This record gives sequence, C-alpha cells and structure tokens, in this order.
Amino acid sequence: MTDDSRPRRPGAGPPWLRRARGGPASRWPWVSSLAIAVFQVAGSTLAGHRQPGRVELDTLGYALLLAGPALLLLRHRTPVAVAAGTSAVTLVYIALGYPYGPAFVSLVVAYFVAVDAGHRRAVIAIAAVAYAAHLVTGMWLYRWLPPAGDGPASWAEASGAGAWLLAILAGAELVRVRRERFVRERRERAEAERRRADEERLRIARELHDVLAHSISVINVQAGVALALIDDRPEQARVALTTIKQASKEALGEVRQVLGALRTPGDAPRSPAPGLDRLAELAEQAAGAGLAVEIAVDGTRFPLPPGVDLAAFRIVQEALTNIVRHSGSRTARVRIGYRPEGLLIAVDDDGPATATEETGGGNGLVGMRERAAALGGTVEAGPRPDGGFSVLVRLPHADKEGR
Repeated sequence: MTDDSRPRRPGAGPPWLRRARGGPASRWPWVSSLAIAVFQVAGSTLAGHRQPGRVELDTLGYALLLAGPALLLLRHRTPVAVAAGTSAVTLVYIALGYPYGPAFVSLVVAYFVAVDAGHRRAVIAIAAVAYAAHLVTGMWLYRWLPPAGDGPASWAEASGAGAWLLAILAGAELVRVRRERFVRERRERAEAERRRADEERLRIARELHDVLAHSISVINVQAGVALALIDDRPEQARVALTTIKQASKEALGEVRQVLGALRTPGDAPRSPAPGLDRLAELAEQAAGAGLAVEIAVDGTRFPLPPGVDLAAFRIVQEALTNIVRHSGSRTARVRIGYRPEGLLIAVDDDGPATATEETGGGNGLVGMRERAAALGGTVEAGPRPDGGFSVLVRLPHADKEGR
C-alpha cells in the first residue's frame, strides 16, 4: 500500500523497500540538512540585495531559514510532521515579507521524502492547507503584515504559487513511482537469478542421480556376482570385477563432467554431453549387469538439440537402471522413433517385478518426468498387461527456448 489510509510506523514497509531507502541520505541526514541550510541562508541573503521591496533579513528571518533544515533531520522518522513543519515555517517566512529565494528548498525536500515514504494523501492535504493560508495572507492579511504599503497579491501570483505546488507534488510522485519501479525490477532480477540458480542445482542433482544410480546399480549387481563366484569360478568373478572397474571409471568421468558446471564461468566442458549416439555403451554396461538390451531405431534420423539429446539419453539410462534394480527380466527393449511431431522413446521389459531390500528413493520416474516436462515432453510409465513394465516418452524437436 503506497498511501496513508492506514497508520504506518516509522520505517514500516517491506524489507526490500526499507533497504532501498536506506541510502547515505537516510543514514546521515545531518549532512544534507547542513548543505540545505547553507544554501538557503546564502541564497536568500544574495536574493535580498535584489529585492528592495521586501523586508531585510534579520535574526528572526535567519532563524526561519535554519528551522526548515533543522526539521529535515527528522524527515525519515516522521515525514508527515516534517512536511507540515517546513510548510508552516516557509509560510511564516513569506508572510513576514522576507526576500523570495531558495527558502523553499526545505519544503520541496520534505514533500519529496514524505511522498516517497507513501504519504501522498497527507502531503496533498498539507499542501492544500498551506496554499489556502498563502491566499488568505496575500489577499486579506497583507494589511497588517510587513512590508508596509504592500498591496494584495494578484490572481496571477496566486495561480503561479498553485502551479508551483502542483509541480512539486507531481515531481515527488514521479520520483516515488520511478523509485518503486527500480526497486521492483531489482527484486525481480534477484528472484530470477535465484530461480536460475535453483534450476541449475536441480539440473546438477538430476544429472548426478542419473549417473550414479545407473553405475552403482551395475556395480552392485556385479559385486554380488563376484562374491558368489570368487571361490568356485574365479575367472567369471574376474570378469565381474572388470565390469565394476569400467563402470566406476565411467561414472567418475561423468560426475566430473557434471560438477564441471560448478567451475568458474567460461570454463568449457572437457567432453561433450552424452546423447543417443552412446546407447551402445549403455547396452554394454547393462549387459555387464546381466541385462540384455535390444535397441531398435525407426524413422529418419534428424539432429537433436543438445538438451533434448541429453534428456533422451538420461531417460533411457534411468529406465534401464530401474529394470536392473527392480525387475526379474533379463531382457530389455529400447525403441527410438523419429517422428514428425518429435522423438518417441519406448523402454520395455518382461518382468516380473522383484522386491529388493533397496528400493532407492523413488526418484527414478520423477526424474524422468521432470526432464521431459522441462523440454515440453511427457513420460508415461506403468505395468504391462503381461506382467512387464513399460516406459513411453515423447520429446519435442526443440527445447522450450526453441533450440
């Protein structure tokens, strides 16, 4: 709320708005107040030499010139009271016939600060009262006020004073609107940066999950094989250990590649991100875990954007990992279809599902759906009527940015 229709304690408002107002002027108001005091006194003194028809500045006149800057010391704590006080001081200064000049600077600053603090209606009311008092003084009370022999103010002068006040109020409102827009844009930029950082962390977490879940599943299966065969058939145990070594080496390389995104900006990755051209490697790794993978491609191949290619690879990888961990099937079928509407991926196994001690965190299917949704695609997964399990993925030609 930017108006004064409800009570507002000093410094109230959103934290981001309080920080925006907490500049040097609000931390050290005496510096600007002192500068305004010097400017008002020096400027009014010089202006008085060119206005012989006005009352010469005396002790009271200088006191009034200093009273406005003194009130400005409290402008960030009680902006409405300071706006009213500077209006009264300025009105008394003009009513007593002292020279025109920069005596209005305190009033202008007080109005700007009060409007910027959200007290627009209060400032308009104060300005209206001050203008009415100025009209009464210039049209009627001038007879009893200095300088002697002064006549009534003309309507042109009265209209000029009104236009001057309106210009001050309009300028204060413009400054408030621009300040709030600047703060809002800065807040939106900060939120966008945080959102991008969160998305990047999610992407890295998803990559790590896909890499580690697949490789560790292969390592876990082969470690069990090695333990079972190490005494009776050591040669086959050696093959299992070799598979463990290869899987762990590849997993380490991919983890390093994913974590490379956390390096300083500008560093290029040491190797390209994996894509569907590496499906044969996935099949070899799955074979090491005892899962035979049949890969079929239909349709005319077309180049895929890096984001879509990586997502397709990771989804197939995660689907095979789930089969290794949660299915008794020793055969999986992967079908890649290049369609006019996009890429179609189907991963099937014949089951049955197995109950294992480690079921994972249940993030496999969630990760697939998140990857597909980030690109505008879909994932359908569920048991087949014959007892197996099926994963059907549809991905568009391009990601959401059109790449």
